[in-house]
Amino acid sequence: MTRSERPVALITGASRGIGACLARRLAAQGWNLVLTYRDDADAAARVVAECEVLGVRVVTVQADLRGASDEAIAAPFEMARGRFGRIDAFVNNASITTRYAPVADTPVDEIRETIDVDFTAVVLGARRAVREFVADGTRGVIVNVSSGAATLGSPGEYAHYAAAKAGVDAFTMGLGKEVGPLGIRVVAVAPGLVDTELHAATGDPERVERMAQDIPLRRAADPEEIAGVIAWLLGPEASYITATTIRVAGGR
Repeated sequence: MTRSERPVALITGASRGIGACLARRLAAQGWNLVLTYRDDADAAARVVAECEVLGVRVVTVQADLRGASDEAIAAPFEMARGRFGRIDAFVNNASITTRYAPVADTPVDEIRETIDVDFTAVVLGARRAVREFVADGTRGVIVNVSSGAATLGSPGEYAHYAAAKAGVDAFTMGLGKEVGPLGIRVVAVAPGLVDTELHAATGDPERVERMAQDIPLRRAADPEEIAGVIAWLLGPEASYITATTIRVAGGR
């Protein structure tokens, strides 16, 4: 094992959307990367190719965070340790929503899957990242991707998802205060409506256009805009920001 001279970031859920945009952005800044994906190996491979052409090293790890097993949480960290000998940043980006529906109409297994991925896996991933940072004496950074839904509640759509993301915000504050004395920063980013394939995948392809009318800026965010905020938070200009959530929601 050789220790990477470049900084190393581990990004969960990096085969599409915000995660893929962030991977490309960090690669352009010279970061080596460990990227996780759930089941779309081809999409992950495309992101790897787009990043490697920029001269960095990238590895992928298949990790299904439903159930938030120890193995799924540990695998990407072990890959980072084995390939790069270090980790400087952890981005808890993986997230799921299964459908837009009132809670009473949402199956129990879907509620549990959502909370597993969107909250429990976030806590366990950050826990492992802190252990890695402490073991290396690294002043690392953790960014948790939350959601504007955490403060809106998302009634009639996915209130359980909103609750999981509200948990992420509370956890970010608590963990940030807990590990601040160690020089470790923990920040959450709460996007609002983002124009990704998620909406079509959950059965409402017209949602972006419809919901944009309720946003002061009258449009959804491009995932690149969210990735830009996360990349900034990982850098030296954000070195005094921790234990808080940055809202990126177009004024909503």
